[in-house]
Amino acid sequence: MKDTLNTLATLRRPRILIRAARIGAAEYRRDAHLRRHLGYGPLPRPEAALGALVKMEAALETQRRQDSAGYVASRHVDILIAMMGEARILRAAALQPVT
Repeated sequence: MKDTLNTLATLRRPRILIRAARIGAAEYRRDAHLRRHLGYGPLPRPEAALGALVKMEAALETQRRQDSAGYVASRHVDILIAMMGEARILRAAALQPVT
């Protein structure tokens, strides 16, 4: 879990993408947002979901840097929103006392 969160902490993306994602992350709903990216069926645990989202985001970042015609900024922001939401869930779970 810490590796994935450390990876997120070191991401460097354009300020406008991060700003838009932070605004959207306030309204993050796991069921709705995650299904849109990972498909239907049972949702994976937050760490697995975050790992899949990181891979998707890396592909979008590559498209953005290459000025690909297939790059869609709104999709990139949507993936970043889901990443922030899942990271928030992971951090909250780490703070929960084990009983």
